[in-house]
Amino acid sequence: MVTKNYPPESETDAVALYESRPDATIRSVAADLGINPETLRNCVRAAGASRPRGRRNRPSRRPSAAESFRQNSPPRPGPNSIRIPSITCR
Repeated sequence: MVTKNYPPESETDAVALYESRPDATIRSVAADLGINPETLRNCVRAAGASRPRGRRNRPSRRPSAAESFRQNSPPRPGPNSIRIPSITCR
């Protein structure tokens, strides 16, 4: 395995680029720079830079079909509830 040593200025620039693009992932920034994503990740950690991970930045997700069904359905009777049938008189 070949180890590459990057000058500190380029590592600082790479971290600054990553921080300036809030929607970009480490993988996409590393690809743009032509470096290994783990190299950039290590530089970001060493610099103490942090931000919420990609999926946490995205708006809340839509509920699944099952969750939507549960939210829009009438409540189910519990095990201790008594169901009284309706009686129609003529």
